[in-house]
Amino acid sequence: MKRILVSSLALLVVSAGLWAQITVSPDVELGPIKRMNAVNNGPRINNAEQVYTGTTGYFRAANVGYSRNHDAAGSGAYGEHVVDISMIFPDFSKNPNKPESYDFTLTDRYVKSIQDAGVEVFYRLGQSIENQPLKKYNIYPPTDNKKWAVIAEHIIRHYNEGWADGFHYNIQYWEIWNEPNLEWDNDKWKVDPRCWAGSPEQFYDFFEVAVKHLKGCFPGLRIGGPAMSGTDPGGRTVPVWYERLLSEMQRRGVPLDFFAWHIYEADPTVYVDYSYQVRALLDKYGYEKTESFLNEWNYIKSWTDDYPYSMRTLPSAKAAAFVCASMQEGQNCPTDMMMYYDWRPCTFNGLFDPVSDMPIWGYWAIYAWGKLKTLGTQVKAECDIPDVRVTAARNAAGALGILVSRYVMDNNITASLDVTLRLSEGKFDERVRCHLTDPFSMYTEYPVALQPDGTLFLSLQPDSFVFVEF
Repeated sequence: MKRILVSSLALLVVSAGLWAQITVSPDVELGPIKRMNAVNNGPRINNAEQVYTGTTGYFRAANVGYSRNHDAAGSGAYGEHVVDISMIFPDFSKNPNKPESYDFTLTDRYVKSIQDAGVEVFYRLGQSIENQPLKKYNIYPPTDNKKWAVIAEHIIRHYNEGWADGFHYNIQYWEIWNEPNLEWDNDKWKVDPRCWAGSPEQFYDFFEVAVKHLKGCFPGLRIGGPAMSGTDPGGRTVPVWYERLLSEMQRRGVPLDFFAWHIYEADPTVYVDYSYQVRALLDKYGYEKTESFLNEWNYIKSWTDDYPYSMRTLPSAKAAAFVCASMQEGQNCPTDMMMYYDWRPCTFNGLFDPVSDMPIWGYWAIYAWGKLKTLGTQVKAECDIPDVRVTAARNAAGALGILVSRYVMDNNITASLDVTLRLSEGKFDERVRCHLTDPFSMYTEYPVALQPDGTLFLSLQPDSFVFVEF
């Protein structure tokens, strides 16, 4: 076997006769660690006064930064009458300028629970998804687009300016609607809409009015959306609706502080393809400064035949390794933020045991990324093995964190990887700490043996990740 010499921090991986190399250069700074570990929603609430403490401490510790509040009304975790426009302003015939037309009670409690945990709310203005085909309630286009925008304006004033006995949270991000294009292909929105029971043209009119009104009222806030849905897993080309919407918004002169999009996958490299395509479309239509957010994503192999398998896999080491690998891919793409779906207790939560609320494999991927974010600055890291990804960060004092993941799409691959980690200048010593997450352990301190030359040796199972601190 031929050894490859390296001149900086190097991680050498040996497996089944193959020699792979990960090289990390702590002195080559690449920029900030991005917010790849933000989430949708947060800890459940068990009564009117107290946040459910089972996951609140973990919420704070994970350093997720932002919590998007979409589908908050759909789980019962915070009460049904939260967040959605139809819940806060239940009678559309009322006067939107009068505080008595609004019901903020449960949403106030929910938003406060996020803010109190040290996490910023990313507020989705719109409606939760309606999957029940028998009847739709609140996903129809507003009868008065301007009135809808005025209602949204007063919700913002309530949480940022104290209107109607409100707060001064200074929430920066306000997203208009969610996945309007979910059933636009072949006019399926006429048969069984789930997010927008209207045509693309109706949405363009609505979105224009809402964005222009809110941006006019709050020029310093970040107004955007509309959280466009993606293709089925495996599709690598963004839907045509992305370009059609952006083209139409450019024609109408609609400002856009951020553009949000969704896709669920089993291959992290699809997120890479989407990221570059979205950035190219934004730049093409004059939105060069518009942020690009993947603000719903998770492990899904298929929405049809493999959906049961996907649901069984979500609370597993495999899905956790996928989460880790996806955040690592996002860090090196034009995606500005990623938001995992979902922290709340639901079928898409791969972070906590639903009975005990104790963290499981997926949580520790989110947590590990939070530690990189705390360190702050990404440093150069390279690897020539596709299934092994590395992201490294350091702080101003020189503390170093290295996150290595091994996500394997093929379940027939079972061999472990022997890993050697070395520093080019200096040596690891007793201060080094290593935490391993794999099918047999969850962020467990790994008793790595120091070698005389200052190197470390590890072993990585398929679908695992390790966080090294020094």
